Amino acid sequence: MFGSSSLRLAAFYTAGFAMAVAILGLVTIFATRAALIEQFDARIRTESTAVKVDYQTGGAPGMIGEINERRNTPGELSFGAQTADGRPLAGPLARLRRPAGWSTVRLGGAHPTVLRVLTEELPGGYRLMVGDDIERVVDLQQSVLKGFALALGAVVAVGVACGFALSRAVQRRMSAISGTAEAIIDGDLARRIPVGAGDDDLARLAHTINRMLDRIAALMDSLRQVSNNIAHDLRTPLTRLRQRLELSLRQAEDPVHRTQTEGALRDVDAILATFSALLRIAEVEAGARRSAFRREDLTALARTVVEDFAPAAEDAGHSLALDGDRPAWIEGDPELITQMMVNLIENALRHTPPGSDIAVRVTASGEGVVLAVIDDGPGVPEAERERLFGRFYRLEHSRSTPGSGLGLALVSAVAWLHRAEVKLLDARPGLEVRVTFPPA
Repeated sequence: MFGSSSLRLAAFYTAGFAMAVAILGLVTIFATRAALIEQFDARIRTESTAVKVDYQTGGAPGMIGEINERRNTPGELSFGAQTADGRPLAGPLARLRRPAGWSTVRLGGAHPTVLRVLTEELPGGYRLMVGDDIERVVDLQQSVLKGFALALGAVVAVGVACGFALSRAVQRRMSAISGTAEAIIDGDLARRIPVGAGDDDLARLAHTINRMLDRIAALMDSLRQVSNNIAHDLRTPLTRLRQRLELSLRQAEDPVHRTQTEGALRDVDAILATFSALLRIAEVEAGARRSAFRREDLTALARTVVEDFAPAAEDAGHSLALDGDRPAWIEGDPELITQMMVNLIENALRHTPPGSDIAVRVTASGEGVVLAVIDDGPGVPEAERERLFGRFYRLEHSRSTPGSGLGLALVSAVAWLHRAEVKLLDARPGLEVRVTFPPA
């Protein structure tokens, strides 16, 4: 639920506002209670002072008369008067036993009341008690509490609604950015992020990213054009050179001349193969071959390649076999996948000693289809494995063997085009190249 950053931000602000409302409510309740208690205390002191004036002028009879008169007045406070030895004189509070000062008294009955009482000592030992019902304070406090509870609920509800609305709006725009990025990763370098009609931060970000993509696309087109021109321009004179060398080889009678010409032909063929591999990798990385995708049985393709290479592997002293005969369906370009398997098998044949066993294994599961080429040769150090996918990179002990160092680079490009994951693993002993395709 909180996987969206905008939703988390909205939830954070909603929680902050709710906490602020809750704190404000508590402060208001306590401040209101304190203010009401202070008003109650001021009224009780005023009434107590008035009764004490009657005591000073009329003595105990004057005080008792005043208390009895006030008892019959609606809305008046509660009073009580006692003698020095605690005998009640007048008022409903006369039977209370409270020390001098403020206290809270709960009176029972059909309708219990809670009073705040001020008890004062009078000259002659008399005691005067004046109290007021504080239930009104409690009622008001509950009313304030209910009001802030409703406000808190409204803040949370509005915050959640706005959070979801904000999250959906931001998520739509982020999905557009993410979808554009995925399309560009898949080779559609012409895709751009929709900017929209607004002028907010996301729109400015989209505009900046589009400008960056325009610049990158221009640089990539320029680089690709230069690379293609170089490859094509050099391949033409190299092809002519090869034709002249073939003519020279047919006309050569001197054995030394023939040997040198044959070596030159092999070198020219290696250079032409390198240019062809580079052009093929560029074509694959551009995503131009995805239009040739169709549903293919990877096991059938692997069986064909293994059968074609089995005689050559046997002549080189290797054992090549297919492990697995169950259909494994994928979406892909059969020509490129066949080229991938050819490169992997040639790589295993070239870099393992005679007598090595090479297995091509195809397995299918709910998570995908796995193509693995496994040998029991010397293997590859773990620190070198990821570097083997770079162009022209070769291990130190393999530099004397034929090859250009582009075989695994093409494997990596074909895997990327098919959204497959390729890994180099330790076969203990030997090397396992594992390519995991998404299921068809």
